[in-house]
Amino acid sequence: MGKYIVRKSGPLRGEVTISGAKNAVLPIMAAALLSDEECTINDAPALLDVDILCQLLESLGASVDKDLSSNIVKINAEKIMTSEASSKLVKQMRASILVMGPLLARTGRAVIPLPGGCAIGDRPVELHFKGLRALGAEIKVSMTGIVKAHVDKLRGAEIYLDFPSVGATENIMMAASMAEGITIIENAAQEPEIVDLANFMNKMGAKIKGSGTDTIKIEGVKHLHGCQHTVIPDRIEAGTFMLAAAITRGSILLKNVEVDHVKPVIAKLKECGVDIVILEDGSMVVKGDSRPLTSTDIKTLPYPGFPTDLQSPFMALLTTVSGNSAVIETVFENRYMYVKELQKMGAKIKTQDRAATIKGAKKLKGAKVIATDLRAGAAMVLAGLVAEGETEVSEVHHIERGYEHFVEKIRALGGDIEKVDD
Repeated sequence: MGKYIVRKSGPLRGEVTISGAKNAVLPIMAAALLSDEECTINDAPALLDVDILCQLLESLGASVDKDLSSNIVKINAEKIMTSEASSKLVKQMRASILVMGPLLARTGRAVIPLPGGCAIGDRPVELHFKGLRALGAEIKVSMTGIVKAHVDKLRGAEIYLDFPSVGATENIMMAASMAEGITIIENAAQEPEIVDLANFMNKMGAKIKGSGTDTIKIEGVKHLHGCQHTVIPDRIEAGTFMLAAAITRGSILLKNVEVDHVKPVIAKLKECGVDIVILEDGSMVVKGDSRPLTSTDIKTLPYPGFPTDLQSPFMALLTTVSGNSAVIETVFENRYMYVKELQKMGAKIKTQDRAATIKGAKKLKGAKVIATDLRAGAAMVLAGLVAEGETEVSEVHHIERGYEHFVEKIRALGGDIEKVDD
């Protein structure tokens, strides 16, 4: 598997190009199952999750031409040979559940084990099932965790989500795109990745309106054709490198970034004293060296609130600034599992339920730590860049699920980091 060795590096300086968004490309790849023609996806990041989903689509019978050196994936699902998803692959990635809606739309049947992924808390698939049942699907879950779904004909419905789940919104959108009649999703997720999926599907001939709002209307069509699409930049990767500039008191130029997608991060970094300059071409300069940085409070919320995926990297920053900070996590109840790892490095953090308090301006020291999940792993690397001595980060496969060329990008900015074999 390998591990990262991170050493105190001084201010990171230079430029970094943000990759295509992991959380956008995965549902788009799943949506390619809706067409019997080839779909070409550009700016697909070279990530472990992308590779796993490519394997899953191939196991279902799709033809996948993957050139991740050029960030292009071509998918042709003309022939779906089976509607049963591989247990081995599904268990590796939570996003595997996204093939359920397209399989029901194309074949009327889907068999899939309950998916795996990062252990950051309860992400109930029941919201997926509720929406698909409203469209007419019969769904049963066995005692061994195998989900069996079938439907004679999907029919449009009005669906209210108890929580604006991104995955449930995406699964329902995909199934409803080929259902008979009109589907309306209320309290839908509003994330940019939802908009990107809708844009991709509309290029295929779907009729989706309202993506990016809390009410999405889908008029079902009988056939979807192939198309080409370029994935949006990854707002979480962008936020991570913004925080890298702040925590190392450096200056980084971010290219290929959607400024509107990272507004909550911009606002909170400015509260800490970070200077952020938006250039005419849409790129962004983040400066953490202009003045002493101070504490702030954050509360994670569904988009357009502060993203839960940046909570742990932001907490790493808060351990290094002056003053006391508070963090409230409202999305996932287990997202503080990484705190004990930061505490090994000397961070002064206390947690109670979904709240955390941080006593800042503490000198971090190198330690052996674990990447407990994808974003926590990024937090460990950021902390290691400013900690005295050497930090050893294990379980880095979590990090490589979501950050393309992470080590190389940090090294190009002056960071002292290397990957070594366990």
